[in-house]
Amino acid sequence: MRVEGFEGKAYEAADDLSPPPDYPITGDDSEIYDEELFVPPLNFAMVDNGVFRSGFPDSANFSFLESLGLRSIIYLCPETYPEANYEFLKANGIRLFQFGIDGCKEPFVNIPEETIREALNVILDVKNHPVLIHCKRGKHRTGCVVGCLRKLQRWCLSSIFDEYQRFAAAKARVSDQRFIERFDISSMKHIPMTFSFSK
Repeated sequence: MRVEGFEGKAYEAADDLSPPPDYPITGDDSEIYDEELFVPPLNFAMVDNGVFRSGFPDSANFSFLESLGLRSIIYLCPETYPEANYEFLKANGIRLFQFGIDGCKEPFVNIPEETIREALNVILDVKNHPVLIHCKRGKHRTGCVVGCLRKLQRWCLSSIFDEYQRFAAAKARVSDQRFIERFDISSMKHIPMTFSFSK
């Protein structure tokens, strides 16, 4: 088969692009498949220095989470933390903070403001960093906590809502955004635009 290449020159194209049978395969190529893969949880992202967000992590995500050197996890669901996840926390010295917020669909969404404040206080204490905030899918409950954190960081509402919608996508809730907009930060200590964190 002839193929026209750069500057109109014709080249013979090989039908079989695999290396010859006697070609030595060396180096990292053959070792890649033996290495442990780091798989982040659904909707994982860095929020700020030492602060991460995600959906519910499972055992496939444990190696990735271990690489973050987490000190704390903020779990925003009311259900009991699964035994395998709890054992992972114990084995890695990670503290669990559970703030059980029911996952409700509109128009029956009830976001407890005091619970959000308690979760924010954990995030604001850098002794808890690095910290992962998660709920089931990393969209609504996590999005509300992160949105309220952004208000403390003096983000404008349009940027807060853009970030919320990036994670919630088609499932974005007007009630969540209304909650974030109305959330009163006057009683909370303000934080710098970013956390400074080092291990």
